[in-house]
Amino acid sequence: PYHVDLNQNLFLEASLHTSDPNLMVFVDTCVASPDPSNFKTLTYELIRSGCVKDPTYSSYYSPNNVARFTFSAFSFVNRYPSAYLQCELVVCRQKDFSSRCYQGCVSRFKRKAGS
Repeated sequence: PYHVDLNQNLFLEASLHTSDPNLMVFVDTCVASPDPSNFKTLTYELIRSGCVKDPTYSSYYSPNNVARFTFSAFSFVNRYPSAYLQCELVVCRQKDFSSRCYQGCVSRFKRKAGS
């Protein structure tokens, strides 16, 4: 557990432990919940599909195999003493400009037109 005061900035880092220098990490989605086993019912989105949802969320430039970001601590009303974070990270080949890592914010998904 990591204890912080309300509105205090949290700094997070996810790193990929590999000997391959051509891999990079991209933060796709981070969602918070007061229940560590339920990230569907009562949630708060920090970033979804690469699109920032929380105005205090900010990412930092870092080496390719590291993703660093920050956001301001918040509360799920007073009856929940804790918030749990679940993030989805994507690992891509560096300079593969068709990969998910280079698409950034994807606000909607393309679908094929059917007959």
